[in-house]
Amino acid sequence: MKPRFDNKVTLVTGGASGIGKAIAWRLASEGARVVITDVQEDLGQATAAEFGAVFLRQDVCDEEGWNAIVREIESRYGHFDILINNAGIFGPADAVTPENTRLADWRRIFAVNVEGAYLGCRAAIPAMRRAGAGAIVNVSSVAALIATPFATAYGASKAAVRHLTVSVAQYCCERGLKIRCNSVHPGSVHTPMWDQYTQEMARRQGVSAEVLGNEVTAKIPMGDPTQTQDIAAAVAFLGSDDARHITGEQLIVDGGIVHCGGYSVARGNANS
Repeated sequence: MKPRFDNKVTLVTGGASGIGKAIAWRLASEGARVVITDVQEDLGQATAAEFGAVFLRQDVCDEEGWNAIVREIESRYGHFDILINNAGIFGPADAVTPENTRLADWRRIFAVNVEGAYLGCRAAIPAMRRAGAGAIVNVSSVAALIATPFATAYGASKAAVRHLTVSVAQYCCERGLKIRCNSVHPGSVHTPMWDQYTQEMARRQGVSAEVLGNEVTAKIPMGDPTQTQDIAAAVAFLGSDDARHITGEQLIVDGGIVHCGGYSVARGNANS
């Protein structure tokens, strides 16, 4: 059997580290031609070199930058098949409630998490139309599905990504486009962004990062944190032809947090 992504051209945003790197590695290992983008240029170049991917620097908030990335992909490969909108930020940990979240932080989080995903979808659809088919996977979060009173902007932004996903899916169906759009919702995943946020939250609570991390893990019904490879596997499934008749779906990969009585994101959950 051929690899699932043989000759498929895939773009993974935020692919220099964490979940994005795991996704890019998984798709490349299954035959995809992978382009990763990130604002972390040196790290992105090093990551791409590990498994033969192409790195392009990209700020996902830059509208014209998206058009340039898609033009580069089509010029290089002749087609664009799969988009993984993974780039995202959590924001600062010092002002995150509905009462004290700063407007500047709210706008920055929405710019990266929501506008970045929207611009990606908007740029990819015409290219995938030209290719004859395509798949978009938006990396959201369990924070989109449960209340996040101590991660207000982040949770609201990830909920917006979920809604965007359904709208794009329905739009493509109504126009007869063979373009699927689904979202993946990670729970607690240990990534550089997770580590940074946990350390800051622990400092503010006067405990060690290890203690806070253990407290969060203890509240995951399956008993251990989700790994980046778990998210990569879910994304690979939704991006592949194995999911050819799935669109508008949300795939939760969280160890049971949402459906089996897990902890509140109030205590600190971050992905990407």
